[in-house]
Amino acid sequence: MTLHYSLFGLAVASNIPIPELTPVPASPHGDPATDVQVHWQATPRFIAAGSTLDLAYMSSYTDRAGEPALKIWSIPSAGLLRLDYSDGARFWVSRDGKSVWSMWSEPLSIDDTATYLLGPVLGLVLRLRGVTCLHASAIAFERPGSLVAAAFIGAEGAGKSTTAAALARQGLTVLSDDIVALEERDARFLVKPAYPYLCLWPESVASLYGSADALPAFAAGYDKRCLSLDRESLTFAKAPVPLGCIYILGERTGQPEPAIEPVPAQQAFVTLVANTYATNMLDSEMRKREFETLGRLMQSVPVRLIRAHPDPSRIPALCVAIREDVASLS
Repeated sequence: MTLHYSLFGLAVASNIPIPELTPVPASPHGDPATDVQVHWQATPRFIAAGSTLDLAYMSSYTDRAGEPALKIWSIPSAGLLRLDYSDGARFWVSRDGKSVWSMWSEPLSIDDTATYLLGPVLGLVLRLRGVTCLHASAIAFERPGSLVAAAFIGAEGAGKSTTAAALARQGLTVLSDDIVALEERDARFLVKPAYPYLCLWPESVASLYGSADALPAFAAGYDKRCLSLDRESLTFAKAPVPLGCIYILGERTGQPEPAIEPVPAQQAFVTLVANTYATNMLDSEMRKREFETLGRLMQSVPVRLIRAHPDPSRIPALCVAIREDVASLS
């Protein structure tokens, strides 16, 4: 049986259920057109024995044994990229971004492997398909008669997902976490809905819910916790939303109130380039197109810097400041 999902604006077909996702209801007119086919516990059959493997990327992050957490190999003869995770999970992605295969063995499970698919793997698929992606989280804000999206970018641990979760708990609509896929249409940039949950570190869960155990882990060996929008009765976007602002989460300060200010154009452009997703896998032509896209993005969407207090108890005040700032930009 084939199940169908809508992720990042892509129609994704899978041979087994993907954890935490709800399939698109069956249509009386037959299966919908598929953009990406995911084959779980399967390998590409057309790889010739002895095919050359070229190392295309090696993660600077390491596992407990000091090994790179991820290596990506190019298989030119088969038109594939192979992603090897240090825990044993392995993916193959076609160069056209239309097919994904995955293999794993115990003690890993589908829950472990799905966290890779819905993050780095689909992020790579989007880039191969020519989609510009920000390493960010995105929330939709209501304005009279419409919605507008705000994307939150920043360094690792800056609070992108935490800020998105705090705003979601105040009734705002979640668009995406970790990867913000953009579509340029009619001189606007739209944020495509990703999936209906947020990934949070235990300390973020503790700051929002009072205890790190308030939310379940994705899998036994995975540190991050799953904030399911459905289980928590929070709202997930069903359609793309125009991007209205990009917020850079800067260094925390001791100032009692959050500060939000515009970012000079050159600094904004450099920051956006540094916070696009899977940049290491782009060739020169893809990078050129991306630079042009980011240039147009800056002309139509303001980029602003947030400096907040490090005290987690001040997150509600940060949310108020962001909501007021988004309203002021209308």
